[in-house]
Amino acid sequence: MSRRGLLAAAAAMAPALGRAESGRSLVVGSKSDTEGALLGNLIALVLEGLGLPVTRRLGLGPTLIVRSALLAGEIDLYPEYTGNVAFFSGTETDPAWKTSEGAYAGALRLDAARGLVWLGRAPANNTWLIAVQGRLARERRLATMADFAGAVRDGIIRLAASTEFVESPAALPSFEAAYGFALPMNRIVSLPGGDTAVTARAAAEGISGINAGMVYGTDGALAVLDLVVMSDPKGAQIVYEPAPVIRSATLKRHPQIRAALDLVFARLDAATLRSLNAAITVEGRIATSVAAEWLDRKADDQ
Repeated sequence: MSRRGLLAAAAAMAPALGRAESGRSLVVGSKSDTEGALLGNLIALVLEGLGLPVTRRLGLGPTLIVRSALLAGEIDLYPEYTGNVAFFSGTETDPAWKTSEGAYAGALRLDAARGLVWLGRAPANNTWLIAVQGRLARERRLATMADFAGAVRDGIIRLAASTEFVESPAALPSFEAAYGFALPMNRIVSLPGGDTAVTARAAAEGISGINAGMVYGTDGALAVLDLVVMSDPKGAQIVYEPAPVIRSATLKRHPQIRAALDLVFARLDAATLRSLNAAITVEGRIATSVAAEWLDRKADDQ
């Protein structure tokens, strides 16, 4: 089905309310990262498909800037990750954040008090993970964090990661506690930024002896680099599933937005997001065209 057909199907599922409103433009924001641009463009295209006027403020900045803009009413909605509400609310030690349902329920409940509504989430966990150089993973049969822990104890892992990943109790220390290992600081190359394109490439190419890197679950680089992502069977990490977050007043004026965006986000699984992100980061394509093309070619399963 074409993008027009997909958007028409979404619109048909929604009540025909608010379409002839005063013409006030809905402001769609996003963070200044690849997936933020992708999801922000998808949201904007869906709203335009409903006949709503849209202003794009994509690439607005890091999480706290975009979140502050939403709370201040400077933007109407943007794509966020469920697990981030744990940090917004200071409840990151609650184990409920480490399950998909728990993280979504927590985001719904805590943000409702702030006048925000979480729409349907994508079935894709963009959490912190560790990826190992493919050759090493195959030689040592490394597939899970339990396997990784054994390789750490054998002294063969050298990890590239952000300082936040190394120091945050919710990141590497959480992995270490769950799987019973301790990675010495002299086996870690700690970087000030959180650019996983750098850490993943370092692991893939063995730069400075690095053979493992911090990654995110939907990184585009994972689709092309010879890296093996270590699974987290114990659920050590907080769940970060993307979803549109919208001001409740905006949704009240335009209730058709919910069904339309829910239909689209339900189809964004991890493999799909990795592929779309790779089209931007690896192939060098523009996020707007990648989003529009995906909507064009996505078949309607209804």
